Amino acid sequence: MTTRGQFNTKNPTIKRILKEASELANHASPDYHAEPLDDNLFEWHFTLRGPPAPSPYAGGLYHGRIILPAQYPLRPPSFRFVTPTGRFEVNREICLSISGHHEESWQPAWGIRTALVAIRSFMDTDAKGQVGGIDSTDAARRQMARESGAHRCAACGGRANAEIMREREELAREAEAAAEGEKRRDDEVPEELRLAYREDLAAREGEEGERAQAGSSASAGAGAGAASAAAAAAAGSLDGASTSAAPPATETGRAAPSGGSTTASAPATAQASTAPAELAPRAPPAAVPAPTRTTVPPAPALRQQQRPLDEGVPAWIDKAIYGVLGALAFMILRKFF
Repeated sequence: MTTRGQFNTKNPTIKRILKEASELANHASPDYHAEPLDDNLFEWHFTLRGPPAPSPYAGGLYHGRIILPAQYPLRPPSFRFVTPTGRFEVNREICLSISGHHEESWQPAWGIRTALVAIRSFMDTDAKGQVGGIDSTDAARRQMARESGAHRCAACGGRANAEIMREREELAREAEAAAEGEKRRDDEVPEELRLAYREDLAAREGEEGERAQAGSSASAGAGAGAASAAAAAAAGSLDGASTSAAPPATETGRAAPSGGSTTASAPATAQASTAPAELAPRAPPAAVPAPTRTTVPPAPALRQQQRPLDEGVPAWIDKAIYGVLGALAFMILRKFF
């Protein structure tokens, strides 16, 4: 792997890609190998050994491409096989997903090594009519496995798949010898990791959205019907309770018979008073009084009572006033005449 100065090494995605490339180069595996291109960190080429016998892919050496998204490792990488396998279509994009649903569920803790191990372990599974899957015979798959080692890739320096895996086997043996015979730990595939095709993921997501929309509309309609039925039942129960709880009308205006019939009615009254309480009709529930409209009577108009002018005035006051007026008139006339 050469130094790639055109990339910003401070970018988290670039850091992660360079770290995985270094880890795969320094910790070789005899079963797979992957490295980025010299001019593009987001395009990798991988070489994968088929599952061991009795798998029909045993002995096969398959080559393919890995495309990393710009959001890696938040989104999973995609894979394409460029050599025939008898299991996957050639140059058909494969997406890793969680339980075959949404690729956004990919866990960033996983990497290219985990994805390669997953693809290798899933090669023995059946296509089951999946779009992009191939249902081939075991004989055809064994024939493809024998011919896969001679495939050469121009982007990988023109080396054949057999040459690439032979180098990885030697590096893996040297690493085991340097570790003083410590057995190499096999990589494990997470149980949640599954394979799916990108077209299938989009179609399945659309079907799930339609089913969810149909289920929500059906539940809304059922809820409205249940609410209306409950309201009708409540109204019916209130009408029945008011009808059954009304006590029977008694005739109080009937005239009492004369003579000995008065004494005969006394035991009947006593018997009626000692009747069991449970035979008496239950009191109807207190009905909520209907709101009445309260009208305020207009305030009475206040009449201004006029008192007589001469009420409470002594008679001599008038005479005094007249006398003063006459004296003034006399003085005025005397002055001028």
